[in-house]
Amino acid sequence: MKQVLKFRILDPRLGSDFPLPHYASEGAAGMDMRACLQAPLTLEPGQAELIPTGLAIHLEDPGLAAMLLPRSGLGHRGLVLGNLVGLIDSDYQGEVKISAWNRGHEPITIEPGERIAQMVIVPVVQVTLQQVETFETSARAGGGFGSTGTR
Repeated sequence: MKQVLKFRILDPRLGSDFPLPHYASEGAAGMDMRACLQAPLTLEPGQAELIPTGLAIHLEDPGLAAMLLPRSGLGHRGLVLGNLVGLIDSDYQGEVKISAWNRGHEPITIEPGERIAQMVIVPVVQVTLQQVETFETSARAGGGFGSTGTR
């Protein structure tokens, strides 16, 4: 059974000129998010801009969050998220915006309506902190970066 995600259209081109976010295949984990730009936007190497999606969402359930992730092919070519992963809390109701960053060496042009990121809905577990004096020692214990080897 699929969950329902409430949304509002903030840009009238969304749903008419530009398709609404949707899963591109039956097994897709993320919905493609589009750039609701008025004109093409060229990002120079190292430049980041906040891109509107024309969409507001409200998850409502504190057991859910939305994550914005780069699209694989675009990320490989240099267009990633400026904040690496966007996190949208269940109580946020404003426009979803994408921090697009050109980490490549060549300019990248984003066209109006272009798919530039994907949104994945994930479960969230909120915890209560409990202070303790010691932990029961695990096999790894305090071993940090590289402590488990390379293979």
